[in-house]
Amino acid sequence: MPVNDQLSRYGLLLGNFATGLSVLAPAGMLAILADGLNVGIRDAGLLVTFGAIVLCIGSPVVAWLTTRIDRRTLLVTTLAVMAAGQAAMALAPNYGTVLALRLAMLAVAAVFTPQAASAIGLMVSDRARPGAITFIFLGWSLAVAAGLPLITLIAAYAGWRGAFAFSAFASLVPCIMLAIALPRRLIGPPLSLGSFVLLMRNAKIPMLLTITILFIGGQFMVFVYLGPLLSQLAGASHGTIGMIFALYGVMGFVGNIVATRIVGRLGGWKTSVIFLSCNLLGLLLWSAGAGVLALMTAGMFFLGLGFSASNSIQQARLVQAAPELASASVALNTSGVYVGQAIGSGLGGALFSAGLLRELGMVGVIFVAMAIVIWALTRDRTVRVSVP
Repeated sequence: MPVNDQLSRYGLLLGNFATGLSVLAPAGMLAILADGLNVGIRDAGLLVTFGAIVLCIGSPVVAWLTTRIDRRTLLVTTLAVMAAGQAAMALAPNYGTVLALRLAMLAVAAVFTPQAASAIGLMVSDRARPGAITFIFLGWSLAVAAGLPLITLIAAYAGWRGAFAFSAFASLVPCIMLAIALPRRLIGPPLSLGSFVLLMRNAKIPMLLTITILFIGGQFMVFVYLGPLLSQLAGASHGTIGMIFALYGVMGFVGNIVATRIVGRLGGWKTSVIFLSCNLLGLLLWSAGAGVLALMTAGMFFLGLGFSASNSIQQARLVQAAPELASASVALNTSGVYVGQAIGSGLGGALFSAGLLRELGMVGVIFVAMAIVIWALTRDRTVRVSVP
């Protein structure tokens, strides 16, 4: 494989790492961020909730508005804005300024994940597309496996400003890589609002999107408040919390690699339920063991194994269901991810504020169980949709 193609693939992977870190960074330092900005845990969690709302609206809208822009220009510019936005947050004087800067940055960041999937899809053959898309989504697993523990560590020793500065640097690196290596003139089929309407007329697409919303929502009941929950229920230290974030992310990385290896043999439908079941088992263990560190850690092991792989398979299934509208379907799925994040983090914050710490996981179990029920109705069939 040519050096530039390799550099492009890894640049897209690291771009997803930077995007994941930009979206999730507050979760890795929630208590420190709340103390530093003089707000409560729930208000600090709203940085994730409100950000997710912006992202879920912005992902399909920005995909439509930027459909005719060369992917190289678009992705490089997006990462540059992410780097600048987080550098500005590191210097922000108060909570209101951090929130405003974060929402503005994420409105632009919404474009990266779906358009990265579109770009890699344009660079490889139809047969190689599911594996290539799954590969670049390893960046999200890496964001949790390495990025969030680093955020927790940096915030503990250098404060929340140092953590945002690290996130800015993490966006700058793939920005440079893609500026050097990503091919020019990567432009997919043009999208119109009618493209999204056609997708939603395919009964399978809304069901896949609902699965995404439900299992992500179930995860984020716990994930955003993981640090405070571990501290209050099990007396975990910052170091222990960082290690559990790392375990979750490492297992996400492992799950994504396994999914990449088996999806070609088992198909997306069967592979999907394996990892959705890991999510369900993880939340069941977490809920049953609330207050027992070993059981809570075991729950995070299975949650990590299932989370990222489930999302990668969802992306690949959507692309395979309507290849001509990959940008639109991946944008909608990315929007679904952020809808799930907003619902999960918002409801989780309400339960946390009400003191229902042990009940958070059981609500997540209900969400993931509903996702598996819908999965049963989505056996794979390739559907070709004409672009309007």
